[in-house]
Amino acid sequence: MDRLQTISLFTRIVETGSFSRAAEMLDIPRPTATNAIKELEARLGVRLLERTTRQVRPTHDGMAYYERCVHVLSELDDAESSLRHVAANPRGTLRVDMHGTHATKIVLPSIAGFHQRYPNIDLVISSGDRLVDLVREGVDCVIRAGALRDSALVARRLAVMPQVLCASPDYLTRVGTPSHPDDLANHQMVKFFSSSGGIDYPLTLVVDGVSKDFSPGGWISVNDAENYVLCALRGCGLIQLPRFHVEDDLAAGRLVEVMAPWPSPDMPLSALYPYRRQLSPRVRVFVDWLSQLYAQRFKTHPETAAST
Repeated sequence: MDRLQTISLFTRIVETGSFSRAAEMLDIPRPTATNAIKELEARLGVRLLERTTRQVRPTHDGMAYYERCVHVLSELDDAESSLRHVAANPRGTLRVDMHGTHATKIVLPSIAGFHQRYPNIDLVISSGDRLVDLVREGVDCVIRAGALRDSALVARRLAVMPQVLCASPDYLTRVGTPSHPDDLANHQMVKFFSSSGGIDYPLTLVVDGVSKDFSPGGWISVNDAENYVLCALRGCGLIQLPRFHVEDDLAAGRLVEVMAPWPSPDMPLSALYPYRRQLSPRVRVFVDWLSQLYAQRFKTHPETAAST
C-alpha cells in the first residue's frame, strides 16, 4: 500500500474502532490492513493503536497523528473536487456534527435520500452540544442553533424554529400555572448549560414587542436536550426549547404549553463550516440538501450563505 492508502486506512480504523470494518470499507484483505499499520508504526517509530480483543483505539500519539491525517486527506479531497467532473458527483468522507435531537428527528430519518442522490459520499456524524474546533478536529460542517459568535466560520441559515415554554401537568398542579411573566419568579426551571461555557440559559419571552430574559430558580441543571425534556416530564420545572422537539409530548398532554400570550422568540438554526476560497462540493451538496430538508420541515425559505 502507498502512503496515502495507509493514511486512509489508519483514519478508517480510528473511526470504526475495527481493523476488519476498515479493511472491508476499503475492499482490502484484513491481513493487508494489519501489515500496513505495522509498517506505518515501524516507520514512524511510535505505537499508534492499542489493540484488545474487544476494540481498537488510538494512543495519545495515534490521536495526534489521526487529526493531522484527517486534515491532509480533507485537503487532498478538496483539491480533487475542484475538478468540474468531480464536483458534479462529489465523493469522499464528510464529517458533520449536530445536536442529537436534530439527528434523530430530522436529518437521519431522511438520510437515505441523500445517500441515494450522492452514493460516493461517506458520512461521519457526531452529536453533541459542545463547541467543535472544526479545523483541528477535521469536522467539515456543524449544525448549531442560536446566536452565532465565531466570525472565522461561514454560516448558512437553515431554519427559524418556533419555540415553546412548557411544563408537565404534575408540576403545574403542584406549583400553579403562571398567567403573567411576573409569575415566573415564583416558579422553578430546569436549567440548561453549555458544556463548553458553563452558562445557564435563561427563559426568554416577548413582552410588549421586546425580548426579555427571566431566570427562575431551579434545583437541577443539564447539558443534554433529551435529559432537559426528561426532567420536565418528571415535574422538575419549566423548560423552553424548539417546539418540534416536544410536539408529540404536547399533543399527548405529557407537557403543557404556558404563557402563550407572551410568545417565545424563534430560534435560528445554521450550518457552519470553515472559510475556504472554494467550498468543498461535498459540503456544498450536503448543506443544500439540509437547507431543503429544513425548509420543508419548518415551512421557511432557505437563505444564502453569509459569513458570521
